[in-house]
Amino acid sequence: MSVTDTPAISLEFFPPRDIAAAERLVRAAKQMLAMHPRYVSVTFGAGGSTRAGTATTVRTLSNLGCEAAPHLSCVGSTRDDLRAILAAYKAEGVKRVVALRGDLPSGMGGDAGELRYASDLVAFIREEMGDWFHIEVAAYPEMHPQAANPEADLDNFKRKVDLGADSAITQYFFNPDAYFDFVDRAQARGVTVPIVPGIMPITNHTQLMRFSDMCGAEVPRWIRLRLASFGDDKASIRSFGVDVVTALCQNLLDNGAPGLHFYSLNSAEAPMAIWKNLDLGGQKCVLAAS
Repeated sequence: MSVTDTPAISLEFFPPRDIAAAERLVRAAKQMLAMHPRYVSVTFGAGGSTRAGTATTVRTLSNLGCEAAPHLSCVGSTRDDLRAILAAYKAEGVKRVVALRGDLPSGMGGDAGELRYASDLVAFIREEMGDWFHIEVAAYPEMHPQAANPEADLDNFKRKVDLGADSAITQYFFNPDAYFDFVDRAQARGVTVPIVPGIMPITNHTQLMRFSDMCGAEVPRWIRLRLASFGDDKASIRSFGVDVVTALCQNLLDNGAPGLHFYSLNSAEAPMAIWKNLDLGGQKCVLAAS
């Protein structure tokens, strides 16, 4: 496999809440540099609740030698807010952003801000910044939980691409057929940008079920039952999780997925174990369509 054919690896982090968490983040990020990530992304809280933390974490990761892509949410923000954020990132040399609608924080009621949808945000970024930013957007192989139906969800995704998105990261999933079906349907509609599968390591049964309930990701019954059977045996859960997610990733790569985007949860152990199992070491990862 040549360097340019190597699947792109990217990683997601979230802003740490205190000094100890910040130190853990830096340690994990340094370990995961061995994976040669094409870029790393940094999440952005509802209504900008972690806005300063996102910018600080982007700087921290950039200083480690990573191309860092801040998540940007339009919900609860004005055009002036977004314009100022984009200008600040541009001034710092940031070249990639993840454009999301975001969720309303509690207490905001129906005030979604001046831009209501991620497609509006993509259009705004292009209008304000031209081609300065590589724009990542979200895709939902198992359908966005608030979409009316799969076709409406695909319409929304295609709208983001048509308005200027360069590539997409999916919500995590454990059924590869859902990913391949979504990609096939998107391509049939004329979508040509890379759609990179989002990968959630399995390290904590309760946490996984909570995340999945919130975002609408399906955890297959056989996985749920196996995880439940381990009880509080954390080592067995982690070992099983690494095996399951490694097999998922191998299936995806073998069948044409352009890369893998790991939701790291600011921990290196599981992503690194999966990456090593995939035998991608020593290959620098490049996103061919960037």
